[in-house]
Amino acid sequence: MFVDRVKIFVKGGDGGRGCASFRREPYVPRGGPDGGNGGPGGDVVLEGTSHQNTLLPLRYHTEFRAERGQHGGPSNRTGRRGDDLVVAVPPGTVATLEGTGEKLGEVLSVGGRLVVGRGGRGGRGNRAFLSNRNRAPREAEPGGAGEERWLILDLLLIADLGLLGFPNAGKSTLLSCISAARPKVGDYPFTTLSPVLGVVEVDEASFVVADIPGIIEGAHEGAGLGLQFLRHVERTRALLHVVDASGTSGRDPGADLRKVREEVERFDPELLRRPQLVAATKRDAVTGADPLPSLVAAADELGLPVVPVSAVTGAGLLELKRAMLRSLPASFAAVAGESHP
Repeated sequence: MFVDRVKIFVKGGDGGRGCASFRREPYVPRGGPDGGNGGPGGDVVLEGTSHQNTLLPLRYHTEFRAERGQHGGPSNRTGRRGDDLVVAVPPGTVATLEGTGEKLGEVLSVGGRLVVGRGGRGGRGNRAFLSNRNRAPREAEPGGAGEERWLILDLLLIADLGLLGFPNAGKSTLLSCISAARPKVGDYPFTTLSPVLGVVEVDEASFVVADIPGIIEGAHEGAGLGLQFLRHVERTRALLHVVDASGTSGRDPGADLRKVREEVERFDPELLRRPQLVAATKRDAVTGADPLPSLVAAADELGLPVVPVSAVTGAGLLELKRAMLRSLPASFAAVAGESHP
């Protein structure tokens, strides 16, 4: 099961309390204060792992508490720091505060770490309060409380290129032909209900492609789970519009291309600044009037190249893979105008 959004509770460990004690030795009647400080609490940390590609493990285990710090002791003994609690997440996970929606950060790579619940500080022992005016302090501080909060974790797939199109446009079939991915394929709308990743290899190069479930009108407002689907193209470096150009569906492929672009623009106008191209699919199924000229005309108005392909015969697939490779900019930061650690 693919899960890309979960709600979890995190709490950093509380700090240990300081110790109030005095040195006691034979022949040392006034040894002075020797209470040690408490140890700080551990942090709750998200860490990227290559062993997960979904947030499913966090769907049922939703509470994470780091270890508290140990209390200070006599003889100036400082309490041990609490251990951090590391929560494994797939790369591409974004953490936001529930309610306010404030973004805390994101984990973009394997081994990348994000602290989401800081531990409390350790309390000071009475040794820390020694001064010329107070030679025998008896006070000691309690440890500070660790941060506690409810978080929303979203998984945004990290892919080089995203496939966009209406349901039954042939995205899953196309992905299965140009990569080793095996998405579910069926002759009915919304066969694909969760994004699927595939690695495409061409001319000794490779890149990752994400098959995004079908977009329908109103997707930018959440129709057809559109918001859940569209957010997965936020990190792609380029977009491939997959349009049914067989004429068997009774739809105008040029109008379909414009509608999908309109939904993407309403969701995030910045996405249309990224390189785009069009795959005219199901070319083997053309029987009557050829709808390709209509699609080419619409694409020309938008300044997009069109590559006719057939997943059945394999026609145009090599040309499409090379066009996809050429469309990719050097990095995500270069096209998105931002830098990531």
